[in-house]
Amino acid sequence: MIRSLAIVTALAACSSIQTVRVQPENVYAGEHYKPIAIVRAHITSAYVLFIPIPGHVDLDRVVNTMLIGAAKALGADKVINIQVDITPDDGIWVLRRLLGWRSAEASGLAVVADDGKFQP
Repeated sequence: MIRSLAIVTALAACSSIQTVRVQPENVYAGEHYKPIAIVRAHITSAYVLFIPIPGHVDLDRVVNTMLIGAAKALGADKVINIQVDITPDDGIWVLRRLLGWRSAEASGLAVVADDGKFQP
C-alpha cells in the first residue's frame, strides 16, 4: 500500500510559481515601465505508457494562466521579456512519453505603467 502510494505521488504532475521583488532603480525595463518583480512559472507531468499523469502541459497554461496570472496578482500591468521553454511533443520526443516526463517553463519581468504613459 505505501509503496503504491509513493509511486503515484512520484508520478503526479507538479507546478510551481516563483516570484522575486526587484528594486526599480536596479532593473531597467524601458521607458514608461517600472519593474516590480521577476516571475517564473513551471509545470511538469509524468508519462507512463503514453498516458499523461495527470497531464496538461502546454504553453497556454504556463504563460497565460500561471505567469500572467501571478504577475497580475502582484499588481503588474503587463509582463515583458517573456522567455519560454517546453519539451517538444513530436518527432523522436514521442518516445519520452513511453516512460518519462514533459515540462514547460515561462519567465518574465512584471511591470507597471509609469507616469500614465502605458504602451501596450
